Amino acid sequence: MVLSFVFIECSLIVGLFLPGDTLLFAAGVILADHDAEASAWWLSLVALGVAVVANHVGYLIGSKVGTRFVARRGGKILNRENLERARAFLDRRGVFAIVLARWLPWVRTLAPLVAGAAGMDKRKYLFATAVGAVLWVPTLVLLGYYGSGLLDQLPWLQELVMWGMVVCVVAGTIWGLWKYRQEIAKPVEDEPVG
Repeated sequence: MVLSFVFIECSLIVGLFLPGDTLLFAAGVILADHDAEASAWWLSLVALGVAVVANHVGYLIGSKVGTRFVARRGGKILNRENLERARAFLDRRGVFAIVLARWLPWVRTLAPLVAGAAGMDKRKYLFATAVGAVLWVPTLVLLGYYGSGLLDQLPWLQELVMWGMVVCVVAGTIWGLWKYRQEIAKPVEDEPVG
């Protein structure tokens, strides 16, 4: 179940509201309750691979369908101008943005699709998504595994961790939206979408 959730959340638009961070952390805590250290490491490695493959699938979907969808059914959000802005942004900060996207729900799902539709360089994209997965998956699973004993001993820490995750998600989303609004305020260069 964990692997299928990671795959759907990292590749398909329907995964927007799946709780990837929470699920990976909880899987680590559950494995700690069963004293399954080797399983926690294996889950980290396999889920990392699934996350990379899923993001590549999202990129391919975006590259095959994204520009055609915008050309046929451009709307207020999905339109040629915003696609050009996404391309300009990814040209400037693509690797950093894709790595950071792993830590932001919603963005984690949309980033591969947008990168594919905007034509981000595939090698840069694959590098960034691999680095992001290496930082994201094992950190959460192993933090859940190794941190669960401490959480059991210090009940106040459980609440602090929970609220810390919520604050990080909200702050990250607000920061991402603020940066996006700064980017869309910049003029768009006239380059054809490829």
